[in-house]
Amino acid sequence: MDNYTGKRLDGRYEIQEVIGVGGMAVVYKAYDNIDDRTVAVKILKEEYLANEEFRRRFKNESKAIAVLSHPNIVKVFNVSYGDRLQYIVMEHVEGITLKEYIEQQGKLGIKETVHFTMQILRALQHAHDKGIVHRDIKPQNIMLLSNGNIKVTDFGIARFSYSDTKTMTDSAIGSVHYISPEQARGDTTDDRADIYSVGVVMYEMLTGQLPFQSDNSVSVALMQLQSDPKRPRELNGSIPVGLEQIVMHAMQKNTRDRYQSAAEMLLDIEEFKRNPTIRFQRDYFVDNDPTKFVPKKPSAVAPSQPPVSKPAQVQAPVITQPPYNEYEEEEEESRGRGGLIAIGVTIGLLVLAVFVFAFLYFFTDVFDKGEIVVPTFVGKNYVEEIKDNDEYNKLFKFEVEELANSAFSENGVVFDQDPKSGTKISGSNNVVKLLIVKNAQTSIIPNVLGYQYEQAKLTLENKGFKVNAIPMLSMVEEFGTVIKMDPEPETEVDTSQVITIYFASDEDLVTVPKIIGWDEESAKLLIESVPLTLDPEIKRENSDKPAGVVIDQTPAEGEKVMAKSRVTIVVSTGVPESSTAEIKLTLPNKGAAGQVQAYVNNELADTKTLLFDGTDYTFMVEGSGSEVPVKFYIDNKEYYSCTVDFTKTEPVVTNGVYSSSSTIDTPDARKAMPSVVGLSMAAAEAQLNAQGFYNIKYEYSTVFDPSQDGKVISQTPSASTNSGILGLTNTYPISEEITLVVGQKIGV
Repeated sequence: MDNYTGKRLDGRYEIQEVIGVGGMAVVYKAYDNIDDRTVAVKILKEEYLANEEFRRRFKNESKAIAVLSHPNIVKVFNVSYGDRLQYIVMEHVEGITLKEYIEQQGKLGIKETVHFTMQILRALQHAHDKGIVHRDIKPQNIMLLSNGNIKVTDFGIARFSYSDTKTMTDSAIGSVHYISPEQARGDTTDDRADIYSVGVVMYEMLTGQLPFQSDNSVSVALMQLQSDPKRPRELNGSIPVGLEQIVMHAMQKNTRDRYQSAAEMLLDIEEFKRNPTIRFQRDYFVDNDPTKFVPKKPSAVAPSQPPVSKPAQVQAPVITQPPYNEYEEEEEESRGRGGLIAIGVTIGLLVLAVFVFAFLYFFTDVFDKGEIVVPTFVGKNYVEEIKDNDEYNKLFKFEVEELANSAFSENGVVFDQDPKSGTKISGSNNVVKLLIVKNAQTSIIPNVLGYQYEQAKLTLENKGFKVNAIPMLSMVEEFGTVIKMDPEPETEVDTSQVITIYFASDEDLVTVPKIIGWDEESAKLLIESVPLTLDPEIKRENSDKPAGVVIDQTPAEGEKVMAKSRVTIVVSTGVPESSTAEIKLTLPNKGAAGQVQAYVNNELADTKTLLFDGTDYTFMVEGSGSEVPVKFYIDNKEYYSCTVDFTKTEPVVTNGVYSSSSTIDTPDARKAMPSVVGLSMAAAEAQLNAQGFYNIKYEYSTVFDPSQDGKVISQTPSASTNSGILGLTNTYPISEEITLVVGQKIGV
C-alpha cells in the first residue's frame, strides 16, 4: 500500500494518518494549511494509475460529488488528476460506518432505522435529481456522526444517468450482498437500483441479518436473481407490518414493482411515522397453501379455518358448446340441446347453494359453531382499556409479554397480537397473546431545592433528565437559588420527561453585548455594567490580534440571558498562529532558468522557476512556531538556509547563510579570470561562462586591421595572473561585471 503519511501534497495538504483503505484508493486524514481545516484525502493507488478503467472510475467519483451539495452527502473541496498522483480532497467526517454500528448493536430499533433511512433517501433523491446513480449503497459507505446524522460516501462507481448505464458483471460493481438483480445480471441500471440497495440496508438494520448469505459471492448473486428472502417479521417479530411492507416493496426484483423514486419511498415512510399500525394495500408474500372453496359438491362440514376477510366471490363458469363434427351437425344439435340446458341449470343451482351456505355460515348465527371473532387490540393501552374490561375477559384469556418497541412512545400499548384481529376462534381455544410496549426507564427526581440553578441543572442532567430553568421573582432568596420544581422532587417519572426548575431572581433578562475586540480590562467593566458576571477562568489562545484583546465570547453577542449570568471570554496572547516571512535571496548568475524549492521545517512549501541572472529575489514563506528552519534548494542541492521566528507579527529571519558545500556557485564565490583577448565574442563568452562568470557587457571600438574585426581587443578586469613570492593567482567574485571591448572595422 502506498504510504503518504508525513508528506505534503502540493505544498498544502499535510498527510497525518490512514483512515480507510478501499479496493482502488487509500483515504488519509490531512490538514489543509491554507483553509485551516482537517480534511480527508482519497488517493488512487499507484498500481492503478496506468489502468484506464480505474482512472475513469476515480474521475467519475470526483465529478459525481462535485455537482452534489446536500447535508447528507460528503462534500468535495478539491481534485487533482496528475499523471503521477490523483486524489480527491473531501470533508473529514468524524464517526463510524453504519455497518460498524449495526455490528455493535446486533440490530437497530424501529425509530433509528426510520431515522437513518429517511436521511439516506433524501441524499439519494438529491443525487438522482442531479442525474447521478450511486450504485454502491451499503452500510460500509454510510458514515454515522455522533449527533445521529448520516453522510453517504464513496461515489466510486457512480454514473451519470444520462451516460452509459450498462453495468458489466465483470466490472467489480458494488458489494454483492446489496446490489440489485439488474446489476447482478449486467443489465442497465437507473435510480431504482439504489432503491433496492436501500431496502437491503433496511432489512439488515431491522433484523441484524442480510437477506441472502453464502460463503460464495456468486451464490449470493444468484440468490439476488432467483430467491425470495425470509420475511423480516420471521426474524424479528416486533417489526410493524407496514414497515415490513416498505422494505419488501423496495426489494422487488422487477424494477416496475419497486418504488420508482426515493421520494415515493419517503412518502410511505412518512405515513408509517404518522401511524405505526398502518398496513399498505400491498403484500409481497404468497400463501403457498391458501384456504379455497372447491365447488365440486356442497359440503356439510364447515372449513376448519375460514379466511379472516370476507369470502372471495365465486364466479359462475362460462358454458361453451363442446366441439362437433360438421357432418353430424343436425344429429348433435338434436341430441345435445336438452342435455346442455340441464347441465347449465344444475351448475347454476349448485353455485347458488354455495353462496347461500357461505353467507349463512360466515355472516349469520344459523350454524352455531361456538366461534368468536378476535377484535383489534393493537394500539390499545393494556392496563387502561383491556386488563379490567369485563366484556373482553368473558371471551378471551390474555397472555401478556412486555417488550421494547421504539415505534411506540407510550408504555403499555399493544403493538402486536396473536391471533390477528378478524380471526375466528373457538370458545375452547380463546387464548390471545398480546405484546405490549415497555420502553422508557423511570427514575426518582432528586431534590435540588436550595441549590444554585447551575448545580441543580447539572445534578438533574446526570440523572438523565432534560432541564428547563426559569427565573422567578424573589426578594428573599439569593439570586440563582432553586425555589420550586415541577414535577415535585422525590417523584418517580419517565427519564425522558423535562424537569422545570424555578430559581430566584430580582432582575429581568439582559442582552449580551459585543465583547470581542475589547481589551481584557474594558471587557470586564462592560460585562459587569450590564449586569453580567465574568468567568474568572479566562482562556488564552494564539492569535494575530494584539495581546490582551478579546477574540471570542460565550454567550454570543445579542443573546438574551438572565442578569448576573456568567460570560466566558477568550483573550489573544499576541502570538499569531502563523505568519508570512519575506526572505531575500541572491540568485546564482548562470544566464539560464532553473527551479528553486523552498522547504519550511523540512516540508516543501513552494517551488519557483526563475532566471538565474545574479539578481535578488524575495520569497514569501508562510509558517508557524519559533526557531523554524527554512532552506532553499537548486537542482536538489542546498543553496541557502536560515532560521525564522513566525510567532512575531513581523517574522524575524536569522542565521542566513549560503551553502559552501554546494557545487552551485554562490554570488560571493571567487574564480580566476581567464584571458579572452583575441577570441571571437561567442568563444569569449563561452570561456567566461565555463568559469562561472555571466555578468558580461560589450563595447565596440573601431579597428583598421581586418583580423581584429569581431574579436575581443581588451577586457576589464584583466585576466588573473600569478604574483608575489608564493605565486598566488588573483581571483574575482563570479558576480563581477566584465566589460569586453570588441573590434569593429570601418565600414562594417
